[in-house]
Formats: sequence, structure tokens, C-alpha cells
Amino acid sequence: MVSMLEVVLLLVVLAALVGAYRVVNAVKPFVVNAVVGLVTLFVAQAVFGVDVAITPLTLLVVAIGGFPGALLVLLLSVSGVAFVPGLLAAGALA
Repeated sequence: MVSMLEVVLLLVVLAALVGAYRVVNAVKPFVVNAVVGLVTLFVAQAVFGVDVAITPLTLLVVAIGGFPGALLVLLLSVSGVAFVPGLLAAGALA
């Protein structure tokens, strides 16, 4: 005979599975954008010699923006406005 505790545990496990499925579906586009953006940044560094500082802010912009975000980061880095490795190493932002 099935006890009430077993039914409650089954419902909790089902709710956890549904929640995990929704979280994975919500995060998946950001992971894809981040991978595409980072590949774009690494190709730009390897082919064109563009130096870009890979920081948590860079990853956030690329994860949200994907390829257009990576182009924005590259544009700002080339123009010397942001994401420039020399500025971070010299402590110019501090």
C-alpha cells in the first residue's frame, strides 16, 4: 500500500524535475550566445590581433548580446574606450 509520504515525495520530485527543466531552457540561449561570442572574440584575436580583456563584464555582455555583443566589445576595445587589457594591467581604472 502506498503511504501519504511516498505520494508527497513523488510530487516533490516531479516539481523539482519540472523546475530544473525550465531553468535549463531559460539558461540555454545565454550559454549559446556566450560560446558564439567568445569564439568571435578569440577568432578576432587570432586573425586580426585585436587585444580584448576577457573579464566578467565582457562575458556578461557577450552572453546577453551574442555575436552583436562580441562586435560591440571588439569595437570598444579597438577604439580604446573599454575592454582594453593595458588599462586593466596599468591600474588606470583604479
